[in-house]
Amino acid sequence: MALPRLRPLPGLLLALTVLAELTAVVLSWGLEPVYDTLLLGVFSCAMAATGAMILGRHPRHVIGWLLLAVGVENALGEFAAGWGLRAGAEGWPGGPVAEAISTASWLPSAPAFVLIILLFPTDRLPGRTWWLVVWMSVLGAALGTPGWVLSPGIGGEYTTGTNPYAVEGPVPGVLFGIGFALTAASLVAAFVGTAVRFRRSIGVERQQLKWFALSTGVLVLVLSLAGVLWNVTPVMSLLAAMGLTAWAVTIGIAVLRYRLYDVDLVISRTFTYFLLTVVLAVVYAGAVVVLGAVVGRDKAWVTAGATLLAAASFKLLHRRVQERVDRRFRPERHRALSVVAAFTERLRHDQAEPEGVVDALRDAMGDPELELRFVLQPGEPPVDTHGRPAAGLDAPGRESYPVLRGGTVLGEVVWSPSEERRALLASVIAAAVLPIEMARLRVELRRRLDEVAESRSRLAAVADHERRRIERDLHDGAQQRLVSIGLTLRHAQHQLGADAAEAKATLDEAVVEISAAIEDLRELAHGLRPALLQAGLGPALRDLASRSPVPVEVSATTDRFAPDVEAAAYFVASEGLTNAVKHARADQVVLQVARQNSTLVVSVADDGVGGAAVGRGSGLTGLSDRVAARGGRLRIESARGHGTTLTAELPCVS
Repeated sequence: MALPRLRPLPGLLLALTVLAELTAVVLSWGLEPVYDTLLLGVFSCAMAATGAMILGRHPRHVIGWLLLAVGVENALGEFAAGWGLRAGAEGWPGGPVAEAISTASWLPSAPAFVLIILLFPTDRLPGRTWWLVVWMSVLGAALGTPGWVLSPGIGGEYTTGTNPYAVEGPVPGVLFGIGFALTAASLVAAFVGTAVRFRRSIGVERQQLKWFALSTGVLVLVLSLAGVLWNVTPVMSLLAAMGLTAWAVTIGIAVLRYRLYDVDLVISRTFTYFLLTVVLAVVYAGAVVVLGAVVGRDKAWVTAGATLLAAASFKLLHRRVQERVDRRFRPERHRALSVVAAFTERLRHDQAEPEGVVDALRDAMGDPELELRFVLQPGEPPVDTHGRPAAGLDAPGRESYPVLRGGTVLGEVVWSPSEERRALLASVIAAAVLPIEMARLRVELRRRLDEVAESRSRLAAVADHERRRIERDLHDGAQQRLVSIGLTLRHAQHQLGADAAEAKATLDEAVVEISAAIEDLRELAHGLRPALLQAGLGPALRDLASRSPVPVEVSATTDRFAPDVEAAAYFVASEGLTNAVKHARADQVVLQVARQNSTLVVSVADDGVGGAAVGRGSGLTGLSDRVAARGGRLRIESARGHGTTLTAELPCVS
């Protein structure tokens, strides 16, 4: 998701916040703990940046303006605190006034927080009566702020150790007590309003409230611990600042809907590791107590044993706890993955067929129209579970999601997506990738077997056709010529007695007929294994090229191969050269035969008209079948107007 573009006023206020915080860091550097200086500044900048980003996409969004206002107000308070610290250390003027401003800056932001909680995420209150809660927080801030500023008990907020603006008597304490109580009550009521809104919410709003509930729960826990242990350890102030920062960022995620549907995963993991932490802490403490009581607390291996026991418990409990939490907080995902896991288990025990993964995916995703398509070869169009070419995405709203394994595209899932189910589909496919790959291999195997069967049928048909052609040619050509020769010779026998000269002429005619018959037989033998192959592919191919009517450049290896491999290579070269001469109208042909590892590569390239393809005539189809029958592969590159390159790859061992 692209970041929203900052608008002028929010951008200016964000810049003011960053500048104020940077100045506050410089002013207070070395005069207070570093983590306090930096983390409170990060919180202010996070609030302001989140508000500015929301306003960049929704200029009238009230929550955006409130976040921005809180960030600016807190940054100015930090600037005042830094000035007060530096003024007290260096004797600068205005120190007490700056410290009083800093002291008074925390409670006035409470109404903004109440409004943010009540308005989230729709930018509208749950109802008109909730305005009473807002005005309660305003009244609380109005009473509590002067009570806090005038209280003598906040002398520690000043570098002098005393509050120069303190008012003796019970009035400041009463004002602060009433104001703080009203503020706390308004915050509690605001959270009640969020709970009411959550119960009524559906769809996107419910996912947004889940993000808010998660971050708010963590924030309340952190602030509660910080309130109790604030004076015990300085880490509490650090955790409080981090919790507030995370709360602001989470609001931005929910309002801008960035990775909105990952909240279920975050909640699941949070609860899982929280429960595991509690359980492991109990296990560790119990192990230390038990082992210490048995062998003594001062033994070094007591700690090691307790640690090992806790680690083993984590290994045993993690999956079970995660499954229970997923069942509670991610029921749809848990059900979907359970469906896939059950199918995989049946497949493992030979109780299901791999193609059944399609029905499992449909059940898991709740989409009866879901389709699974396979990519058998890179660059080829996908096919369905029957090996037939798959149709396009003709229905509106349908999308394809790739199925990957180890960087290889196995296929795609065609479905009707919804925003909340995209992450679920990714998890389901990841769980079902092994059955999907098995189904793909089965489809590819069936397709290859079908191709082999079709290839054998075509080869049988071609062989039968060739036998009938040879029979016809022998009957109509060479056979008739030989019969004619026999009659001519018989006639010569009758003529020998009368006129020897006339008999000589008749015998000459017979010789001519015999020569013609020999030529016919040579034509019939064209394409069969030539005698020159006994000397190798090179001599045979050069002899073939010498009889071509177009120039042929021959480059052939001198290696020898099995007779059937050489015969197949010769046939490919002969057929390719014939096609180049008869159909491509080529002016030049390049014939190359080379060995590449365990493959014999035959290439016939011409500069003809191009446009050739397997399936457009029996010649190339029969040639492709012959090559495939020997375990090879035939490739044709034939752009129209740019010639044709026919390449056959034949496996060879020697």
